[in-house]
Amino acid sequence: MKTILITGAAGFLGSHLCDRFIREGFRVIGMDNLITGDLKNIEHLFQLPEFEFYRHDVSKFVHVTGKLDYILHFASPASPIDYLKIPIQTLKVGSLGTHNLLGLARSKGATILVASTSEVYGDPTVHPQTEDYWGNVNPVGPRGVYDEAKRFQEAMTMAYHTYHGVDTRIIRIFNTYGPRMRLNDGRVLPAFIGQALRGEDLTVFGDGHQTRSFCYVDDLIEGIYRLLLSNYHRPVNIGNPDEITIGEFAEEIIKLTGTEQKVVYKPLPKDDPMQRQPDITKARELLDWEPKVNRADGLKITYDYFRSLPQEQLYKKEHKNFEEFIRK
Repeated sequence: MKTILITGAAGFLGSHLCDRFIREGFRVIGMDNLITGDLKNIEHLFQLPEFEFYRHDVSKFVHVTGKLDYILHFASPASPIDYLKIPIQTLKVGSLGTHNLLGLARSKGATILVASTSEVYGDPTVHPQTEDYWGNVNPVGPRGVYDEAKRFQEAMTMAYHTYHGVDTRIIRIFNTYGPRMRLNDGRVLPAFIGQALRGEDLTVFGDGHQTRSFCYVDDLIEGIYRLLLSNYHRPVNIGNPDEITIGEFAEEIIKLTGTEQKVVYKPLPKDDPMQRQPDITKARELLDWEPKVNRADGLKITYDYFRSLPQEQLYKKEHKNFEEFIRK
């Protein structure tokens, strides 16, 4: 039985990864400091003998006994409201945490896959974004703590690959959605659905012409699985190239939820990217991967998940005034 360490295991993507690798017959070690993760996402795994969990901050030294075949480094705040609220922790998990886990991979002879992001492209001047585009990032802007943490993570990973010969993978994840997202974490999809469920107008920041491309979580997990088991060590985009404007997306949510709300517009946060669309040519060629779940089906599943949440989660606020907070 192969053993895999998954950091950020109690988060949105980490918990789905735990499920997938359990199904594939792996022994899974989950690790999370629960700063943004939730044990409810993985509590169904606790009774399984092939799963164990450690509450630990990977920015501190990471020790795992016994053999270790693979590491998935998914520990990091991932939404604007998180990394603006805890900027230092965001930088540390992308730098110190990545360094610790690369050292662990080297000592164990393990393959390590690190979760990068489309945010390394910043507000792109190239469209769609290919892996050889270097990006347009403001290192001292409010999003810089996340963007630069991920860019450093990629550089450190490549250094360990070229200098120490560590078997590395780098995935650049584009907007992903599905069950277990936090309803009020500030990202556009849960924000829209949460507003619809509460009977509030849908808030669009900017004029609504900025674009995003949304990938359903099951498709992303499949891409991660294939990349890990490949032999390709340079960055690979994984996302859905089906691009839509935020204004159009708001109308899709209103139609899906059958609500009567209108769309209201507010100023765009600083450095918010105007375009997001992955070029997935490399994923198609190297991994024989492309998304299978269309947005209508994925949104229906996600909406049903959010509707099933307790009322207190629906009205829980991550911050009392997100519009002001995001401009700090």
